[in-house]
Amino acid sequence: MGYGLLGVLCFSLTLPATRLAVSSFDPLIVGLGRAALAAVLAMLVLWRTRQRFPSGSQWKRLAVVAFGVIIGFPVLSSWAMQRVEASHGAVVLGLLPMATALVGCLRSGERPGPLFWCASAAGSAAAVAFPIASGCGGFQVADLALFGAVILCAFGYAEGACLAREMGGWQVISWALTLSLPVIALPLFFVLRTRGWDASPGSWLGLGYLGGFSSFLGFFAWYRGLAEGGIARVSQCQLLQPFFTLSFAALFLGERIPVAAAVSASVVCGSVWIARRGAPW
Repeated sequence: MGYGLLGVLCFSLTLPATRLAVSSFDPLIVGLGRAALAAVLAMLVLWRTRQRFPSGSQWKRLAVVAFGVIIGFPVLSSWAMQRVEASHGAVVLGLLPMATALVGCLRSGERPGPLFWCASAAGSAAAVAFPIASGCGGFQVADLALFGAVILCAFGYAEGACLAREMGGWQVISWALTLSLPVIALPLFFVLRTRGWDASPGSWLGLGYLGGFSSFLGFFAWYRGLAEGGIARVSQCQLLQPFFTLSFAALFLGERIPVAAAVSASVVCGSVWIARRGAPW
């Protein structure tokens, strides 16, 4: 759970950092550029540590991880963050823990008990209801992109967690990034050539965070936590992510945090505790 929470803290800055990045960069540059930056770091680490190449079947599963968390989620969320605030995006992403738990159960054969699902549903409802009640906006077209990002990310998380039990968490994200680089390099080159890369220092800082932490280092802890503690159980740490995201959005972007956050956060923390300790497997 500790590794999972550390990963969530890294991911919680993703939407605010994306908002900073897309203020100057095109969303495609942000979505593909963060993956390219992370891929370069990953290849350096793999080369330095002389890791053994994955097997043929593992490459296929790494492709699922790459498509879900390296290409699909970054591109869709970057497009959405150019159209809605980070606090609004936190509403939809509050569904990610439940989606990850469902996919994890299908993929890995985990079988949480009824108490787990009740706690998870309550936590998801609180995580989504809080931003809506706090005035983060109703449904918008950008939410369709965020829903797609949630689905793709859930599959990438679940498959990566299963692979992490065989390869190790940081090896999974590193090989997935390496696999994705040839796919994203050409489109990124053409987008940069067409739209340029002139941007403000804040946008460069946001892109740097996305490449170094959201797309790379955060997964070291996250996949290890999912692999060791169970996908369904540890994924519930992400119920806290909307509150972390709102806090970071207020700190770095000046977005408002209502007082109701304390009540909703208490409900979410309680649901995470129940899901972790009270659900039989």
